[in-house]
Amino acid sequence: MSRTDVTFDSAGISLAGHLYLPDGPSDGPHPAVVVGHPGTSVKEQTAGLYAQRLAERGFVALAFDAAYQGESGGLPRGLEDPAQRVEDLKAAVSLLTTRSEVDAERIGALGICASGGYVLPATASDHRIKAVGTVSAVDIARQFRLGADGTQDPAVFQTLLDAAAQARTAEARGEEPPVLTLFPDTAEQTRALGGEHAVEGFDYYRTPRAQHPRAASSFTWSSVDRMATFDAFAAVPLIGPRPLLMLVGTRAVTSWMSVEAFQRATGPKQLRWIEGASHVDLYDKKQYVDPAVESLADFFSEHLGQAA
Repeated sequence: MSRTDVTFDSAGISLAGHLYLPDGPSDGPHPAVVVGHPGTSVKEQTAGLYAQRLAERGFVALAFDAAYQGESGGLPRGLEDPAQRVEDLKAAVSLLTTRSEVDAERIGALGICASGGYVLPATASDHRIKAVGTVSAVDIARQFRLGADGTQDPAVFQTLLDAAAQARTAEARGEEPPVLTLFPDTAEQTRALGGEHAVEGFDYYRTPRAQHPRAASSFTWSSVDRMATFDAFAAVPLIGPRPLLMLVGTRAVTSWMSVEAFQRATGPKQLRWIEGASHVDLYDKKQYVDPAVESLADFFSEHLGQAA
């Protein structure tokens, strides 16, 4: 397995990616998978891990930084724009179609966490994607509106929209707008704001376990009102008859979102539970990533085939 740095355009924004190429006697063409990262993540974290593991199984795999984040372009930094994130995934597919190592008729997509939501409308509207998988899938808009476990008081999101409106006004007046801090300085502060699910994220993003200097530490407040009306699951019925695999940890408080998306799917579909795993456990913990990769590799091999 080898890695090549690549750049490609997404609606006028230059994106940075890592293209993982399998070893073996054949130079191609190979089946390929686009791998999207969680909302605050970068390609060097869990998306890169899954891409590398898929390349070891014979797939070309592309992990990349979303627009406005990581090494990719776009201003303001830290903007989470659902429409752009969907476009980024399609742009990644476009890049793969130009690579001699890739069979353009055998491209799949994998989304992790927030990208597990974004990859669904991307697949629904882009017939070049022949099979789609998700790990710990989240519709980030639902998470902001309803909370990670779906029980958040609706007044919380209304308060966030108030703050987003005030930030837009401040920017219009030439003032420096505030940002939405994603993780406070300590695990205790994080727990007070978001409970154990938030602490899981803190442990991944803010400790030596997986922290990376380019991972997003904040969102712009305009991200909130962009997410307000987004629905990652609305177009799921359009994915059929193409196959869908959704992997979920049995301890994930976000699992209700994968279940909701799965219920909307009309084509061949599988919902597989990874025993004992929480949402974030599936990012990097070997005892959970191993069975997830095994399921994904089998799924993509069945529906995309092996290298020529």
